[in-house]
Amino acid sequence: MNMDEIERANVIKAVAAGELKPGIAALRLGLGARQIHRLVVRFKELGVVGLVSRQRGRASNHQLVPELARSALNLIRKHYADFGPTLACEKLRECHDLVLSTETVRQLMTQSGLWKTRQGRQAKLHQPRMRRACFGELVQIDGSLHRWFEERADACSLLVYVDDATGRLLQLHFAPTESTSAYFAATRQYIEQHGKPQSFYADKAAIFRSPSAADRASRTQFHRALSELDIELICANSPQAKGRVERMNRTLQDRFVKELRLCKISSIDEANVWASTYIENYNKRFAKAPRSQFNAHCALVPTECLERILAWREQRKLSPQLTLQHGQVTHVLKDCSEARIHIGQRITIHTLGSGEIELRAAGVNFNYSTLMRPRPFGPIEVDSKTLGHIVDQLGAIKKRNRTYRQPSSAENTAGTAAAKSVAAHKIKRLAISK
Repeated sequence: MNMDEIERANVIKAVAAGELKPGIAALRLGLGARQIHRLVVRFKELGVVGLVSRQRGRASNHQLVPELARSALNLIRKHYADFGPTLACEKLRECHDLVLSTETVRQLMTQSGLWKTRQGRQAKLHQPRMRRACFGELVQIDGSLHRWFEERADACSLLVYVDDATGRLLQLHFAPTESTSAYFAATRQYIEQHGKPQSFYADKAAIFRSPSAADRASRTQFHRALSELDIELICANSPQAKGRVERMNRTLQDRFVKELRLCKISSIDEANVWASTYIENYNKRFAKAPRSQFNAHCALVPTECLERILAWREQRKLSPQLTLQHGQVTHVLKDCSEARIHIGQRITIHTLGSGEIELRAAGVNFNYSTLMRPRPFGPIEVDSKTLGHIVDQLGAIKKRNRTYRQPSSAENTAGTAAAKSVAAHKIKRLAISK
């Protein structure tokens, strides 16, 4: 018996013994006088046991038939063991004509261990990782799309480089979107200032990791460039794995935005110039000392040209006419013996950060001229990093087209009247000539 039933038993016992009036007992228990009389009779016949609810221990009138429950559970185990309750319920109805409520299916799957409730699911653990020992041993990189200039300018991406050993902010680079060319520019500035780190730690975006990453030929442009610089690229399996740069993004979206506002900076170019000042002030306050005083950065060797390594490279086959197609243009190589030797072979096209294009093969830089081709219409290829930027560009174009001034109703009326006058004059001249 629970506490309410014990209290009821004491009151009914007092009424049966004549120590308490039924009306007062009814008020105390919140029952009617007739119900008090029934309980007194039941108490006299059965004792305290008679006051326990008769519904206790009885099967519900709405319970699922055991045979139907077993049949549904067998079907779920056989066909839908990895389905969620809602989808399994839909498939039982569609494929087996078995109509059950979603909650009934959820209870069956939970009782049989096929489904775990939120309380029963074990949360993933992301235990903290020890910082690297040396400055420059591991640098975490990430891009953050945000309204950095608030309402003063459109949203853009900020590329952030954070040292794992010290937590130092090493590089901030604004770009319209998080792209390979933006990372090329930011990495070039980083290496020119600090040297080559041992490794970069990034996410698994298409900029860093190709879907067929095991194939060397399918490496991304950024991965290829880092390999030539002997910098290891590590791709994290979760945002928590590179938590230092993720937390840095959150901090910058608060502090950096307000600093930009106070300095009245509203453009990418101005922000990139001023970023070094913010980095210096930030590191003075928050950077930590590494466990080792060794600087793991390496200097560039004389054969490493950042401008050519951190460039977009593509290969095209040289035709017998010494031409090759690239994008919407045709490049025509100057006729020379070096060019003729490479007919039918692959020529590497280097698109430098400045926009200049070089055609190279076997260490030879070819002279060429360019022929424009008509631009074909077709879909634009984008990925998750550039989708927002492309949508914003299309929206701006659409908005700009709407701003073109439409002729007013008065101008339309005047134009119509003038047209009618000209037509009437022509008809009059035609009638006179006849």
